[in-house]
Amino acid sequence: MLSNNLNDCCNIPLCYKLLQRTASLRLHPDRVPAEQKEEATRRFQILGKVYAVLSDEKQRAVYDETGMVDEDAEALQDGRDWLEYWQLLFKVRAGRDIEEFKSTYKNSEEELADVKAAYMNFKGDMDRIMESVLCVDYTDEPRIREMIERAIDSGEVPSYKAFVKESKQKMMSRRKRAEKEAKEAKKTIDELGLGGENDLQALIKRRNKEREKEMDNFFSHLEAKYGNTAKKGEKKTSGKKRKAEGTA
Repeated sequence: MLSNNLNDCCNIPLCYKLLQRTASLRLHPDRVPAEQKEEATRRFQILGKVYAVLSDEKQRAVYDETGMVDEDAEALQDGRDWLEYWQLLFKVRAGRDIEEFKSTYKNSEEELADVKAAYMNFKGDMDRIMESVLCVDYTDEPRIREMIERAIDSGEVPSYKAFVKESKQKMMSRRKRAEKEAKEAKKTIDELGLGGENDLQALIKRRNKEREKEMDNFFSHLEAKYGNTAKKGEKKTSGKKRKAEGTA
């Protein structure tokens, strides 16, 4: 059994961004310590199975119509190499690929949507917004702030006090933290003798360490919803039936 509602959690664009940001550093079984390989592989399998259903036209059509998942479907066979499947779907970005992504992402409609979503999620807290939006640092803040102000003026998002009344002291503290982190990252890079594309990888790794707890919570949530296996002999599982039973 995968879930009583796959669509609730597996927002495909969201999963893409999440793994793009973390897979090469934390989840890729080839890039974690030996003692973590089993856990990393299991997480890939969970995500792979969810995506396999929602990205398969026939499987998704059946699920949307009946609320049922065919455990015997080819897309969900246990013999499938889920790691290879996930790698094909979500190429691990590094170095030059990340730079190419940044060049198309910045000032795009996708970035604007992400900024507005972050603004709503964090109710105008710029500390959290700047931490969550892809490919930004403190030098991008005026640009991000302008995007939000335009959205407020047009009525697309509400005017949160945390944003419109943010103190200069809080702004300066955020900038000082960012500058300090950048200096520490540069020092680490210099000490390790990294150069070129590795510079970017080191910076990304540093930033992602600060988000490990958040990512752990996310995957715990995924596992709770989609990590179960079908009981022996079961061929299909009705999500709608399980939901009805749970509310009985």
